[in-house]
Amino acid sequence: MVETSELLAKEKDLALPGQVVAKGLDFFPGTGCYRDGNEIRSKVVGLFRIKERFASVIPLSGVYVPQADDGIIAVVGDIQNTFWILDINSPYDAILQLGEASEEYIENGADLRRYFDVGDIIYVRILNVASSTSVTLTMDDQRAKKLRGGRLVAITPSKISRLIGKEGSMIEMVKQGTLCQIVAGQNGIVWIKGENEELAVKTIKLIEESSHISGLTERIAEMLKQNENNNPAQAEK
Repeated sequence: MVETSELLAKEKDLALPGQVVAKGLDFFPGTGCYRDGNEIRSKVVGLFRIKERFASVIPLSGVYVPQADDGIIAVVGDIQNTFWILDINSPYDAILQLGEASEEYIENGADLRRYFDVGDIIYVRILNVASSTSVTLTMDDQRAKKLRGGRLVAITPSKISRLIGKEGSMIEMVKQGTLCQIVAGQNGIVWIKGENEELAVKTIKLIEESSHISGLTERIAEMLKQNENNNPAQAEK
């Protein structure tokens, strides 16, 4: 008797360790999965993906899971007739509709590149996360804006609160010590633009890696002070 192959999970379903996500030899185990006889099981807690017959589960640990009202940094990836598709550092799709993109009226058929083009970096707010894992965004937020120039650095989303610090104290210290504008998104993407971007990246990465260490604030302050002493011209600005 020939056993039939079938998928037992849908795209972007939440999968648990040991869960059977596919059956049959027509499918192959990809990232986060393993074969158990005729079955493919998940190794981790994550989101199910199927591509070219490879069944994968993308681990949720370290992955940004969108929440309504989060302020995030997104990159325009595609433009359709009435909306933009944005990369939000997540397995989820994110859409910015015409009505949520600008205070001014945008007619259907307008050239949307006048507002946001592919590759543009935007600080936006998450409006809604639907049960279908579709995310809608809005510019209806006083912080929302296009971020021009600069560079992006990605850190573990759960570390963003440590980067910001109590009442914004840590991120403010990094801004002053590097003479940079810094905007942190809750999706783990940080935008940096200014005098010493390399030092800002180095400092942010150190905060990410050492977030569990006591005395981190003092360590960061000392590092920034040392750089200032080694660069008198920066200290005068």
